[in-house]
Amino acid sequence: MVISTSLSLQQTPFPPQSLKPKDPKTWDSIIQSQTKLKNDQAILNSYTQMEILGIVPDPHSLPLILKACTRLHAVERGKKIHSDIENMPLVKDVRVRTSLIDFYSKCGLLEEAWKVFEETTDRDVVSWNAMISGFVSGCCYGDAIELFYRMGSEGFEPSSVTLVGVLLACRELGELRLGEEVHCYCLRRGLFDLSYHLGNALIGFYSRFDVKRRSSFLVFESMAVRNNVSWNAMISSCFSMGDGSEALGIFVRMLVDGFEVSSIALLVAIQSCVDSELLDLGKQLHQLVIKLGFSYDLFIVNALIKMYGYDNIDSSVHLFETIPTRDVAIWNAMMSAYKECGSHSEVVALFGRMQSSRDREDLTTVCIVFSAISESTNGLGIGRGLHAHVIKRGMDINVTLGNALLSMYANLNCVESAKRIFNEINSTDVISWNTLILVIANYKLMGQLKDVFQRMERSSIKPNSFTMVAFLVACKDETCLNIGKSIHGYVFRHGLEFNLTLCTALTDMYMKCGNEATARHLFESLPDRDLISWNALITCYIENSRHNEALLIFQRMLAEVDPNSVTVINIISSCAHLANLPLSRSVHAYAVRREFALGSHIYMGNALVTMYARCGSIRSAEKVFRCLLKRDVISWNAIIAAYGMHGYGKEALTAFSEMKRDGFIPTSVTFVSVLSACSHAGLVEEGWKHFDSMTHNYNITPEVVHYACMVDLLGRGGLLDEAAKFIDSMPIEPDASVWRALFGACRVYSEAKLATKVFRKLVELEPKNVGNYIILSNIYSAAGLWEEVRNLRTELMNKNLTKPPGISWIVNRSQVHAFTAGDTSHPHSNKIYRKLSLLIPSIMANGYVPDHRWVLQDVKDEEKDQRLFSHSEKLAIAFGLINTKGSRTPILINKNLRVCGDCHTFSKYVSKFIGREIVLRDTSRFHHFVDGVCSCKDYW
Repeated sequence: MVISTSLSLQQTPFPPQSLKPKDPKTWDSIIQSQTKLKNDQAILNSYTQMEILGIVPDPHSLPLILKACTRLHAVERGKKIHSDIENMPLVKDVRVRTSLIDFYSKCGLLEEAWKVFEETTDRDVVSWNAMISGFVSGCCYGDAIELFYRMGSEGFEPSSVTLVGVLLACRELGELRLGEEVHCYCLRRGLFDLSYHLGNALIGFYSRFDVKRRSSFLVFESMAVRNNVSWNAMISSCFSMGDGSEALGIFVRMLVDGFEVSSIALLVAIQSCVDSELLDLGKQLHQLVIKLGFSYDLFIVNALIKMYGYDNIDSSVHLFETIPTRDVAIWNAMMSAYKECGSHSEVVALFGRMQSSRDREDLTTVCIVFSAISESTNGLGIGRGLHAHVIKRGMDINVTLGNALLSMYANLNCVESAKRIFNEINSTDVISWNTLILVIANYKLMGQLKDVFQRMERSSIKPNSFTMVAFLVACKDETCLNIGKSIHGYVFRHGLEFNLTLCTALTDMYMKCGNEATARHLFESLPDRDLISWNALITCYIENSRHNEALLIFQRMLAEVDPNSVTVINIISSCAHLANLPLSRSVHAYAVRREFALGSHIYMGNALVTMYARCGSIRSAEKVFRCLLKRDVISWNAIIAAYGMHGYGKEALTAFSEMKRDGFIPTSVTFVSVLSACSHAGLVEEGWKHFDSMTHNYNITPEVVHYACMVDLLGRGGLLDEAAKFIDSMPIEPDASVWRALFGACRVYSEAKLATKVFRKLVELEPKNVGNYIILSNIYSAAGLWEEVRNLRTELMNKNLTKPPGISWIVNRSQVHAFTAGDTSHPHSNKIYRKLSLLIPSIMANGYVPDHRWVLQDVKDEEKDQRLFSHSEKLAIAFGLINTKGSRTPILINKNLRVCGDCHTFSKYVSKFIGREIVLRDTSRFHHFVDGVCSCKDYW
């Protein structure tokens, strides 16, 4: 009878008239059957029939009826049943009252639940558990803990359910001590062995505390019984504590132990594959996603897009384009992926697509787009447009959106706009203040900095260590040392956190302000120098152009910690600046041994291309580039720039064509190298074509550096009048680099009159640049204008300006040998001058004529010869010939100033006479002298 009744209830909302029993036990059986079938509406219908028939439910049925109300969120119906219960004999039954507590709690009516609890006179542990769980689910964690203490004081022993609720509350409130006491209680009572729910709760609890991260793992390992929740909790715990590799290890163990993979575990595992080295594992997880049927789970697709975005943006795009439905999170994930890989224009383009779709952007969307725009060189117009869109949409300028806008205007150097946004933010936080301080500090506006800091101190927002870091940005030279010291003192007086970022900023400040001793003391005083702190110090030396010291720090570091790829990339950068090819090869070999320099490591590969190019080995740079398994825009920029700086303009333009053919979109940086290459190759028409394509084809607004390249291109082609008119027509103010490009052309074409006008412009822009005086003096002396030369020398003396000594150096057997003009301090000076005395007559017999225009003094020709023959470049070349006798490798020379015209001619003749390539790097470019011809085509 009962079975047939339960079967009929699957199809009918009410039992047939013939099956309407009046026995409460029969109705209890019916309701239990409906519960098993999860037919909550049928349960409530049965209760209605019981009301009609005047049947009072028994204590077994009422909890089931109330649970049905809970699941259906039938609040009013539940309240009506509660009203009915008050008139029933079982009104005081603890099971019924506990069910009422549970109903009200889960429906978010905690006051009603508390009232029922307080009115329950015959409470049991289940009643207490229901109320504690209610407080926890309602986020009233303090009330839950207070009730737990009261439960103990009234003599009730907590069950595992009680303790799970308390642990959840402790986790949210950060109550480590109480949580640990609960753990000890579980161990003493043996509850831990009986309930995996407790184990799961303990894992979640300990994951809240960084200092107890190991405890989560110990709890997990000691659990006798685990379920899927246990594995999910442990995987999530590892990930939340920043240990993605541990999370992946637990996930693999879960698979090996045969547990069913949930979407949560899979999601966290994918999120853990954030390193490019884990991408292969991430691809395997993607296959598992497809196999388990999670391909359309938006959370998992979101994570996959982000994962591929770190190192395989094409896969991110494929996922995004193929998913049938998208939500705003998917759009945001794709935009974030583009932003992470530096494709800022793609972020803006995707935002435009989103606006054309049915999906509406949210706060996260616009913040991502603002962040991408802030990294763009020509993003100000787009940023202002999006700002207007936000206002039109009626978005509130809250602290999150306000900070995004503030950061954008700050990065785009719009100080006034940044200040205006700051004043519009409804409720600023410390990030708002720090960003405002940073943008003002970048312009070294000390008066405004002081005013802003005083305003901040008067507000409710207290400065933190990052505020001090922002202030330190303004301290860029010796004049700011006292201000920097004051900031350092403020940190200690106010007990601010002396973290690594602040320590690095202070070290950088002292270094820039000329106080290296204090900078080193700060580093040495760090109690626990880890990989990050060593990298920070090396970076500090590099950013202050102290590359030799950076290498010494690297050697010390090797004795304490193992470098990572970031360290090696920094050291490669130092090698590039030092132009020390043997040292560079050693660092490359070290990177290979440590497996950092594999073809798949794109950042390392890019750094190596630049390093070899700056060290004079264009063929090594080319080889590294060709061996890269993956390339990005930076890779192409590096090789194009490498060809350009070595004078191989046609090769640079060929690489540019390959780059576009491979689907890469040129950036503003790319066009600097391309225009420079056109200049070196003398391709005026092609240069104009590429310059125009920036705006028309790629929506890139030319910057001052691009205009400087165009002036150099026109000047190299002898079109000096056209170059001057081009400068006059510039839509932006020309800086010194633009005028210097025209100045160089005046030197090559001996245009003394125009050179004088350009010189006066340069003196206004960079009054302390002695190099400009030297170039004009060369132009005057070449034209025989000795009176003007003397006047220039007098002007230099009156301004207390001195010419830096020209230094040329060469690396031989890991040692640097440096020379100045007329140098006799080198141990091999006699051999060097003897070599020159034999070499110079030989090349003069082949047509070399000393160029007296490069002697700035009005002396006799014989003395001019002697001065020219002892120039530092010639001494370095002679030393190289002596110490590499019999070798066919290029002789690599470096100079701290531009190579003089006579030494340039000398190098051409020597290269032909001895049959060896000479590579000379000056401040402008590389000169490759091969068989009497220079790669610069005599224009530099």
